[in-house]
Amino acid sequence: MNILSIQSEVVHGHVGQGAARFALQRHGHEVWALPTVIYSNHAGYPHVQGEAISPGLLSRLLDGLAANGWLARCDAVLSGYLGNAEQADVVAEAVLRVKHANPRSLYLLDPVMGDNGRSYAKPGVAEAIARQLLPLADIVTPNWFELVQLSALSIRNRSDARIAARRLGRPVVLVTSVPDGTDRIAVLAVSGKEAWLVSTPLLQDVPHGAGDLFAALFLAGHLADSTLVDAVRTVVARLFRILDASRNEQELRLISKQCLFLEVAEPTDLKCESCEHEST
Repeated sequence: MNILSIQSEVVHGHVGQGAARFALQRHGHEVWALPTVIYSNHAGYPHVQGEAISPGLLSRLLDGLAANGWLARCDAVLSGYLGNAEQADVVAEAVLRVKHANPRSLYLLDPVMGDNGRSYAKPGVAEAIARQLLPLADIVTPNWFELVQLSALSIRNRSDARIAARRLGRPVVLVTSVPDGTDRIAVLAVSGKEAWLVSTPLLQDVPHGAGDLFAALFLAGHLADSTLVDAVRTVVARLFRILDASRNEQELRLISKQCLFLEVAEPTDLKCESCEHEST
């Protein structure tokens, strides 16, 4: 399938397109990568150079795809980090044009705003995502912090998170970085009447890019027509193995451990439970 991926590009490392593109390609998909920013590397290093792509250039690149008749062949749009609030207009335009050309296409919004209680999005980006992109999304993948921003709710536990996820009003919401006790971390998946929590042990000292990789892997699973719970179990299992293999490294070991993208067996310590009927 063909996937239009609109997110950050780095020369060195595996975040943004550098994580999502290879994962999707490894699953057999063609990726059309529109960069929102071009940086030498992610901001976790002492030095970084680069800049945001102008909305005008982004729009012209999209026009080029449309002029060649390719938007009708696009099966999904994936968006991630935005370099400025104005880029949200172009992402929204891209989603609408793709869905007009191919009504069966999907839009997965990874609302990259911040993490661990800290915002790192540029001014106005969070508001633009909530106002312009969230209403268009078929799938949304916020982390715990981003769910608070999008839902405008105080979230104290996973029952609160389930309520907040439903408040977003989208067909599928996947909340990452959900605490599950003191030594485990989970993904909360909510769709219709379904709500599942899939957890693994919490890993320390893992590189940047886990959220970008998660969104791409779930999109690949969803496009393969997996059920919600099966797709989440598989993605969490594969992500856990890749993060475990990448601990204490500066970058995700996507190339040397690419066999893990197609790993079938689940870790013995993965847990999956329905949480639809938990009391609030």
